[in-house]
Formats: sequence, structure tokens, C-alpha cells
Amino acid sequence: MNRRAGYAAPLAVLVAVNILNFYDRHVIGALTEPIRKEFGLTDGQVGLMGSAFIWLYAIVGLPLGRIADQRSRKKLLAAGMLVWSALTACAAAATNYTILLASRLGFAVGEAVVAPAATSWIGDLFPALERSRPLALFMLGVPVGGALSYFLSGPVAQAYGWRAAMVLAAIPAVILIPILLRLSEPARGAAEMHHEAFEKSSMIAILKIPTMWWIILSGALLNFNMYAIGTFLPAFFSRVHHFSLRQSGIATGVVFAIGGIAGGAIAGRLGDRVIHKRQNGRLLTAAIIAAVGAPVAWLGIGAGEVVGAIALISLAYCSLNAYYGLVYASIQDIVGPTMRGAAMAIYFMAMYMCGASFGPLLTGSLSDMMAHRAARAAGATAVTEAFKAIGLQQAMFIIPILLLLLACVLYCGSRTIVADMRKRESLPAARTYAA
Repeated sequence: MNRRAGYAAPLAVLVAVNILNFYDRHVIGALTEPIRKEFGLTDGQVGLMGSAFIWLYAIVGLPLGRIADQRSRKKLLAAGMLVWSALTACAAAATNYTILLASRLGFAVGEAVVAPAATSWIGDLFPALERSRPLALFMLGVPVGGALSYFLSGPVAQAYGWRAAMVLAAIPAVILIPILLRLSEPARGAAEMHHEAFEKSSMIAILKIPTMWWIILSGALLNFNMYAIGTFLPAFFSRVHHFSLRQSGIATGVVFAIGGIAGGAIAGRLGDRVIHKRQNGRLLTAAIIAAVGAPVAWLGIGAGEVVGAIALISLAYCSLNAYYGLVYASIQDIVGPTMRGAAMAIYFMAMYMCGASFGPLLTGSLSDMMAHRAARAAGATAVTEAFKAIGLQQAMFIIPILLLLLACVLYCGSRTIVADMRKRESLPAARTYAA
């Protein structure tokens, strides 16, 4: 009990870091409509802004993951927070699309440190059979940070302008840095019941694990959907359901808060329960939840009544967020403690380059294409906001299709993970390695 109490403070700070991480990441999505209108952007250009962030985020994540396995994780996190806060504030001074895009690229470098360093840290706080809950709690930063960003940024932007909302997003992370630096890091491998022989982070060794390939593919599918939703859901509510900027921000915040928190809670509770019954239980449970979420997402996007749309999209978002606690714990089941930062960096590079980078860009481009198609079908000479609403709604039907494919990939991963877990457990015992 005392041990768990001692780990509550560092876990709480890491959760707070991730909440601010995703608050600042989603602020562009919350402010999409005023930014689009001020700079005269197409949906494709809006999507490119998200995709460019992701490309750099994924690339710099690899060396940062290696550093997270070898150096102080709290110093790495503190440096990243300082960088991303500064670039978020700089975005408020953008006078054109190019400057805004450049600020998001710098922002990506700061944020790329969070996942490798923080998940490696959490893995050294909790043993394998108890990791789903803390990792699910950590990943509540995705919906909670997103919800706060939409709840606050939309109303602030409507009252004071989108630049004021951007400055507000930059401040909290700076305040949290001194608190983070006061924490003590655990030794690497401290929570392992079986301390395998020391080996340096090896990208090749990680990629030789069959289940890792299924998990990487699943991450790409998940992140396509998550970034498509994060970028275009406020615009979806504004165009399709005729919400104001404030109303669309609040509606998106409701989806993130209710769906995200419920998904995290489900993952944490089920993940640490099913692993006692079957070794592949976490991935199998994630597959079932994703399969259920696909038809729910389809109905929510097509719903004509706004309350039903919010409720159904919240349930679909719940199914997406349940992924984190279940699958991230599975990664740590198959990868040793001295390789976790590198494993997460590889995973994040693939899931962002092959998934998240295409989510905003392809969804936005598909939206533009479908809007022009609707205008031509109606015999119109211009693509009005009404046609843009039709285009975006039709483009977002790609989300449930990929959610169903995600379920299939997770099921395939559940077929190989038992052998990979046994292979790791067969490694010779060794000492625990200090941070």
C-alpha cells in the first residue's frame, strides 16, 4: 500500500503532463474554423497543417526514444514541455499560413518526448499484471486534454479571438515544469518480477517480435481516426449541425470527455482483469471493443438529430480510447524495460507517419472532393458552405471503416502475443538497472 502511495505523485504529474500535451495539440482543431476563415484555407490545407506536425513528430521521436532509454527521463520531459509551450505561444503571432505551419513544426519537436519517456517511466513503477490501469490513466490525457482544449478554446476564441486562446494554451505547461523536476525516477526494470539480462535498445530486436508488427499496424489505423476526429469534429458540428464556434467546441469537448474517460476506465478495469484469465486477453478485448465501435461510429456520423449524433460519436470515441490501456500494456508485456523507450518511438513513428499523418490530410482532401462533387451534382457554379458540410460528413464515413479494420488487426495480434510473451520470459535473469 505504501509502495503504491509513493507512486501516486509521479503518476499524477505524468498524467498532468499528458493532459497538457494533448490540450496544446488539439488547440488547432478547436480553432480550425476561425483560422480557416482568416487565412482563406481549404480543408486540404487545414489537414496538411496537422499532417506536417505529425511527420516531424514521428521522425524526431526515434532519437528521443533512444535517449529516453539511456538518460534522465524527467529532464527530457521538462525540455520538451518548454519547447512546445514556447511554440504554442508563437503561433498566436502568426500573420499567414506559412508562419502558422512553421510554429506547428517546432511544436512537434517538443511534444515528441512525452510518450517514450513517460510510458517507460510508468513501466518501471508498476508490475506487468497491474500496468493497464496506470497506462490507461496516463492516456486519459488524450480525451481529457482534448476536452479541456475544446471546452476552453472555442469560447475564449469567440469572446477574445483565436490568438488569445492560443496564448492561454501555452501557459500551464511552463508552470508544471518545476514540479516535474522535483520527482525521483525509478530504476529501469524496478517493477519486473523477472529481470532479464541487460541488452541495449535494439531497433532490429524490437522488429523481430511478430506481435509488434500487428500493434504498429493497429496504431496507424487508430491514429488515422483519432486525428481525423480531432481536426474535423468541431467543423463537423459547425457545418452539419449548424453550431456556433462556442457550441461546436463544447460539443466536441463533451465527446472527448465522456467517450474518452469511459474508454480509459473500461480499458484499465478490463485490462488488469483479463490478463489473469488469458495471456492474450488485452489484445482480444481491444479487438472486440473496436468491432463494436465501428457501426456505432457510422450511425453517429450519419445521424440527422444532433443529440443522437453526440451520443453515438461519444460511444465510438469511447471504443477508440479503450485501445490505449489495453494495447500499451501489451507492448510492455513483450518488450524488456531497457528497450521500452525505443519500442514506443518505433511504434509512434509508424502510427504517426502511416496513420495520423494521413488522417487530417486525406479526410480534408476527401472532404474537398466530395464537396465539389455535391456542387456539380446540384448544378452549382460555386462550392458553398452547404456543399462543404455535405463533403465533410461524407468524408468522415472513412472512420468506421478503419475502425472495423482495426478490430481485425488487433485480433491477429492476439493470435501471436502469447508466444512472444513466453519468449521474453525465457530470457536469463539478471539485475535491475538504475536510471
